[in-house]
Amino acid sequence: MLWISVVLCAVAVRGNPTPATMPETYDTIIIGMGAAGCTAASTLSKAGKRVLGLEAMDRVGGRVNTVPFGDGVVELGAEWIHGQFPSRVYDLAIQNNVSILPQDLDFDVYRSDGSSGDKQLLNELMTFSLGVVDDPPEVPEPLGQYITKRLMDYIKTNHPALLQDKDFIDNLLEFLDLVIDNYESSNSWNDVSTETRYAELDGHQHMSWHRNGYKTLFQILLNTYNNGPGYPTLDIKLKKEVSQISWPQDPNADVVVSCTDGTTYRAKNVIVTVSLGVLKERHTSIFSPSLPKDKAEAIDKLAIGVVDKIVLPFPKAWWPKTATFFGFIWNGEEKAKVSKEDLWTTKIFGASSPMGSLHALTLWTSGDGAKLVETLPEDVVKRKVMELVRRFMGKGKTIPEPIAMLRSSWFSNPYTRGSYTYDNILTPQYPNARATLAEPLLDSSGAPRVLFAGEATDNTHFSTVHGATDTGFREANRLLPTAKL
Repeated sequence: MLWISVVLCAVAVRGNPTPATMPETYDTIIIGMGAAGCTAASTLSKAGKRVLGLEAMDRVGGRVNTVPFGDGVVELGAEWIHGQFPSRVYDLAIQNNVSILPQDLDFDVYRSDGSSGDKQLLNELMTFSLGVVDDPPEVPEPLGQYITKRLMDYIKTNHPALLQDKDFIDNLLEFLDLVIDNYESSNSWNDVSTETRYAELDGHQHMSWHRNGYKTLFQILLNTYNNGPGYPTLDIKLKKEVSQISWPQDPNADVVVSCTDGTTYRAKNVIVTVSLGVLKERHTSIFSPSLPKDKAEAIDKLAIGVVDKIVLPFPKAWWPKTATFFGFIWNGEEKAKVSKEDLWTTKIFGASSPMGSLHALTLWTSGDGAKLVETLPEDVVKRKVMELVRRFMGKGKTIPEPIAMLRSSWFSNPYTRGSYTYDNILTPQYPNARATLAEPLLDSSGAPRVLFAGEATDNTHFSTVHGATDTGFREANRLLPTAKL
């Protein structure tokens, strides 16, 4: 849809010098203008450094993508601020008088025969299952295996009659697998390790930018919010795909960044903020000289998965206002009748009502199912997801056709190749992989020439926007004591 591409979270960068007045050599070049890149750019620009931001896409924001729709907005990427204290993201919103609202993810439950499930029971079992993540076993094991054991013990003690309903138990476990996959960005909850350093921030875990949109964060970071002038020493170039980063051992030589359009740029140092998915695909061709063996190994062993959204805007809201999330649990017999080519629909575990739009539903999918959805024709996806919604939520009501469909494509996007990282079952064997990925490449004098930021490089807050912003701040401050004007 052409109109969508025109409005994809474009953030105006005002007040930037024209190429004619901007020096050809910069203090720092930042590759990738997502949360980490924009934070680094903001931090260095405030300190008076000459900064060039190169972004391969036609917008800033990275894996945050706010799309205006109707009288509101929907998020095709990051949806919430996860926690409030201490959060640079939350603080920036509050300091700029931007309202941030908590969204309580209360579940209504629907079965595939259109009946309502036991909401209280499902919320209880789901809360328990998510809670055991914070009580890992001494010996690491696949997360799904561990949750299943703990949950079955819990059910045996608290709901023993449920054990007689094998079909429900089997489909409950498949549903919980998909819930975990959407939290973790994994293909299976057994791809995730019980061993993790991830730490939640204090405060509400689902704080929404609602109608302000997550794009507001980037306007604040780049000093364009409320018609701000931007930063005079920051130059941002969109649609600039980097093909090579040549970094020198000679302290007197510049880092040279080449783009696929033939342009080259020079700087004292470079901050690379591209996703782990892009590093996996291209690090052997991008860096010259090649990355050290330990860093290449970290890129190989770390994991990034896919979480995708299918957003359906309707003429008006037809769903009940008793909840903000609607979980879909299949019955075994009905699931068995789903054709092979439509099995991807069984990987959509539910729908949510986004706070940025009163008339939209967001359907969530992940892993291999999400990758397949990205490749299917739009009319097929729209028709099949509406069949799914009507099967689960349409009993006794007439559900209108959506007036459009939006969907994310984080895996097929060559500039993201995934949604966010998780701690996979190799984590116990490579506990320092994230720290290794975060280490800068140094020249012969010990000065950092190539630095690495992005959510994958944060030991405790990976997979989050606040984690990404923290890494951008971290790497910018690594340069401030040593960067020369």
